[in-house]
Order: sequence, then structure tokens, then C-alpha cells
Amino acid sequence: MEFDYGLTLQVLGEILIAFTLLRVHHRVLNEHKIDKRVFVEMKLEQKVGYLGVIFIIVGYLIQIT
Repeated sequence: MEFDYGLTLQVLGEILIAFTLLRVHHRVLNEHKIDKRVFVEMKLEQKVGYLGVIFIIVGYLIQIT
């Protein structure tokens, strides 16, 4: 059995997106407001979310080739 890089990247991407979503909701629920600190964290988490999408796409492309 060989290692499947495509599936691994896809799973990592999905986990990153889920983690990012949960972190944003956790921050907003705890703060009960959106201030500059929350916006800074949301921008960072948005980048992690984009990285997750890229992992999903690359993982898919590896799987179909």
C-alpha cells in the first residue's frame, strides 16, 4: 500500500477550514463583540482557511492524476 498524498492534503485542508471556522466562532462568542483584536485574528484565520482550500484542490488534483 502506497502513501496517498492527494488524500492527505485533502484531509488537511478540510481540517484547517473546520478549525478556522470554529476558532472564529469561539472568539466572537467569548468576546460578545468584534473589536480590532478579533478582526486581526479573523484575518489570520482567513489566510489559514485559504490554505485549507488550496490543500483540498491540490489533494484532489493529485488523486485524479
